[in-house]
Amino acid sequence: MSDLPRKAVTRTAKLAALPLGIAGRATWGFGKRIVGESAELVGRELQQRTADQLFKVLGELKGGAMKFGQALSVFESALPEEVAGPYRAALTKLQEAAPPMPTRTVHAVLEERLGEGRHELFLEFEDKPAAAASIGQVHRGVWHDGREVAVKVQYPGAGEALLSDLNQLSRFSRLLGPLIPGMDIKPLITELKDRVSEELDYGLEAQAQQAHAEEFTDDPDVIVPQVVHQSDQVLITEWIDGIPLSEIISDGSQEQRDRAGQLLARFLFSGPARTGLLHADPHPGNFRLLPGGPDGEDDWRLGVLDFGTVDRLPGGLPATIGESLRMTLDGEAEAVYELLCVEGFVKKTIELDPDAVLDYLLPIIEPAEAEEFTFSRGWMRSQAARIADPRSPAYQLGKQLNLPPAYLLIHRVTLSTIGVLCQLGATVRLRDELEEWLPGFVPEDPVDGEDAVAEA
Repeated sequence: MSDLPRKAVTRTAKLAALPLGIAGRATWGFGKRIVGESAELVGRELQQRTADQLFKVLGELKGGAMKFGQALSVFESALPEEVAGPYRAALTKLQEAAPPMPTRTVHAVLEERLGEGRHELFLEFEDKPAAAASIGQVHRGVWHDGREVAVKVQYPGAGEALLSDLNQLSRFSRLLGPLIPGMDIKPLITELKDRVSEELDYGLEAQAQQAHAEEFTDDPDVIVPQVVHQSDQVLITEWIDGIPLSEIISDGSQEQRDRAGQLLARFLFSGPARTGLLHADPHPGNFRLLPGGPDGEDDWRLGVLDFGTVDRLPGGLPATIGESLRMTLDGEAEAVYELLCVEGFVKKTIELDPDAVLDYLLPIIEPAEAEEFTFSRGWMRSQAARIADPRSPAYQLGKQLNLPPAYLLIHRVTLSTIGVLCQLGATVRLRDELEEWLPGFVPEDPVDGEDAVAEA
């Protein structure tokens, strides 16, 4: 039934075409230079061909291969412009679309999961997919009660493909290095392996989405579609229109960019506080900008989609994050270092200079210090270059820090969101959101009894 390449040998061969193709195109480029074309012109054409092949291969395979591509598309802000430019368009495509699953396969899945009476469930169903992502694609329809719905259909064999791809990509991690110079690929793939398999369970996704939909009902800033129906391999939710964030990144006005950035930051920090869940897939394909914000039709709201990967945080984001961030901004080097040691960011076998740790952290948290901060690709690249340069003190210190497992997904989501803010070029009042939603960032006022004791 499936048209998704499932056999490991087939998928491995396609993935192997990426690094092999790079080598082949390098030979082609060398030949072009021999016959007199400029190195700059040949280099740009070579990078564009590589980008085209990247989208074609990862998009056809979907599964973990495409999820890997989506992860890369978020981080392109950190790459040097001469490297990022030729890949940006191809990688951004992976955030919104991919070659679709054949119609006969879609209907076969719907019949198997919804039963023979599936036609009675829909007043309308569009065979052409509205969007195609890493493990499923979305069709627009009208539910039997008249509601417009998004019908998410999982690719048959997506689970096998997901695990197979990530295993193979892990083996190819060194060869994939030229696609994103300066980035350590293997940890990224390992993290994806540990986390994205949850996306295969549409029951878990439905629970997470409905929890957000109920919490954000009537919210003036954020809208989350209600879940309509769920079964194995099929998830049906209310449809929302809006401008994809990828379009705002490429063509939006500065007003739209700033509003989208502010709402994205608000959702990142308010979601865990309000639902006990962290939306853990913050690439632009999962967000929409809709008219009708607090100030009327000329204002904007943020639509949030795809709750397949979440981090479960019953108490919200750990207070340690807010406390360490506040103390870093206040220059409390010793207190910050002690807290990092207690939480496992500094292993017991390692001893670091607290002032050096503070110097390492301060540039990264610059957006939390200012009243408002303009995120940019240039700022992101400067941070990446500082930490990735083996000659820099930041690189040497960073190698000695540890990331405890409990913070792994929070760390990735935060970096990914910052990456999107830099793609938007948004000016954001980040500190406002931290003060409102991040536990520990604002010190608690002593209760009256404590004041009385202190005065006595």
